[in-house]
Amino acid sequence: MSRTLLAALAPRFATPSGGTPLTPAQIRTDLLSGLTVALALVPEAVAFAFVAGVHPLVGLYAAFLVGLITAVIGGRPGMISGATGALAVVMVALVAQHGVEYLFATVVLMGLLQITAGVLRWGKYIRMVPHPVMLGFVNGLAIVIFLAQLTQFKTAEGNWMPGNQMIVMLGLVALTMGIIYLMPRLTKVIPAPLAGIGIVAALVIGLGIDVPRVGDLASIEGGLPQFHIPMVPLNLETFQIILPYALILAAIGLIESLLTLNLVGEMTGQRGGASQECVAQGVANTVTGFFGGMGGCAMIGQSMINVKSGGRTRLAGIAAALFLLAFIVVASPAIEQIPLAALVGVMFMVVIGTFAWNSLKILRKVPLTDAVVILLVTVVTVLTDLAVAVIVGVIVSALAYAWQNARRIHATTYETPEGAKVYQVQGPLFFGSATGFVEMFDIKNDPGMVVVDFAGSRVADQSALEAIENVAAKYEAAGKRIQLRHLTRDCHALLNKAGHLMVDSDDDPDYAIAANYSVRTGILGGGH
Repeated sequence: MSRTLLAALAPRFATPSGGTPLTPAQIRTDLLSGLTVALALVPEAVAFAFVAGVHPLVGLYAAFLVGLITAVIGGRPGMISGATGALAVVMVALVAQHGVEYLFATVVLMGLLQITAGVLRWGKYIRMVPHPVMLGFVNGLAIVIFLAQLTQFKTAEGNWMPGNQMIVMLGLVALTMGIIYLMPRLTKVIPAPLAGIGIVAALVIGLGIDVPRVGDLASIEGGLPQFHIPMVPLNLETFQIILPYALILAAIGLIESLLTLNLVGEMTGQRGGASQECVAQGVANTVTGFFGGMGGCAMIGQSMINVKSGGRTRLAGIAAALFLLAFIVVASPAIEQIPLAALVGVMFMVVIGTFAWNSLKILRKVPLTDAVVILLVTVVTVLTDLAVAVIVGVIVSALAYAWQNARRIHATTYETPEGAKVYQVQGPLFFGSATGFVEMFDIKNDPGMVVVDFAGSRVADQSALEAIENVAAKYEAAGKRIQLRHLTRDCHALLNKAGHLMVDSDDDPDYAIAANYSVRTGILGGGH
C-alpha cells in the first residue's frame, strides 16, 4: 500500500483525543496486525463451532460480525472479539436438545440483555474485581488457551500423532515461536506473528511437508452472511427455554469482555469504556443472532496478538473482521493450506505472554488470602468456566476482607473521676464485627454509668445498629445507665430505643450508613 493511499485513509479513521494517532505508519501496522489476528481467528472459530455442535460457518460468521461491530463501537480500541470457547461450552446443551434455531434466538436475547446492562451502566461494577482475581483470571485463561492447542497434536480418532509426524509438528511449532521471538530484534515493519505464519506456511507448502492444515479441520468456504429470523415459535415456552441460557451467556460474555478490557487498558494506558463495551457486545450479539452466528465476546488471546503486534486503534479490529470475511468468501483455498503448526506456535507465544509469571514469585510475599485467591481462580477457570471462577474469587475475597475487618473491632477502657466506665470503640462496626462488639462489654461487672465512645469507629450497616441497640438493652435491663457518644446524625434517626441514650457533640462524625430502617423488625420492640 502506497504512502499516498495511507495518508488519504488516515483522516477517515482518526481517533479521539488521547488515543493513538492514525499516521500512515500506524495504519500499515494496524492492517498487518488485523491480518495476523484474522489468520489466528480461523481455527479458533471453527474449533468453537465444533464444541457448540454447529456448522463451522456459524462460528466464522460470529467471529466476523461480533469482531466488526465491537471494533467500531466498543469501549477499547485494540480489543478483538469473536466466537469463544467459554460461550461454546454453554451452547452445546441447548443445540443438542432444541437445535440451532433456538441458539440463534438465544443469542438475540443475550444481546438484548447485554445492551440493558450497558444502558444501566452495570459495567462499572467490574472495578470490584480484586487484583488477585485478575491474576488468577489471566493465568487460568492462559492455561485454557494452551490446553486448547493440544487437540491439534491429535489425529481425527483422538489419539496422539505418531512419532515422526509429532516430531515434525513440534519442530514447526518451535520454528514459529523462534521467528516470533527473534523477528522484533531484526525489524518491526512486519508483526512477528504474521512473519512466523508466513515463513512456516511457505516452508511447508514449498517443501510439501505432510502436516495438518487449516483445511483438515473443515472447509471455511462460504458466502456473505444472510439475514435470518430465528425459526422458533414466538411463545412463552420458547422464552422459558432460551432465557436461562441467554442469562448465562450474557453474564459470561460481559465478564470475559470487561476483564479483557481492563487487561488491554493496562497494556495500552487507556481507561473507561466499560458500559460502552457492554452495549457494543449486546449490539454485536443481537445482530449476529439475526445473521446465523453463534454469538461471542472479547477474546483475550487474539487481543494479546493484536496489541503485541502493534494494533492500537479501531482499524486493527475492523481489518481483522474484514480479512476474515475475505477468507470465507474469496480466499478459502489459500487459507486452508496454512499449517496448523504455525497457528499453534502463535498461540503458544500468546500463552507465554499472557501468563502472569510474576504471580509465581509473589505468592510467598502476598497475604495468604490473596495467594489462595490467585490459585483458586486459576484452577476454577481451568476446570469450569471464567464466570464461575470470577464469582468465586470475588466472594472469597469479600469474605476474607470482611473477616479481617471483623477482627479489628476492639475497645480500650478507662474510668472517669466520677466513677463512670468509658469504652473507646476502635475499628469498623458492621455485620461481620457485630457479634464481637456485643461480646466486648462486661455488663455484669461494669459500674452504674457506662459511656460508649464511637469516635474511633464507624457504624456501617443495619447489623451494627442492631448490635448497638442490643448492648443498650442489656445495660438498661441490668438497671445501669449508658450513654452513646460520637455517633452520626443517621444513627440519631435510625436507632429506636437507644436513640435517647445518645449525647450530641459538636465533633460528631458525618457519614452515610448502609441501612434500610423501614424493613427492620425492631428487636427491642420499637418498630419504625
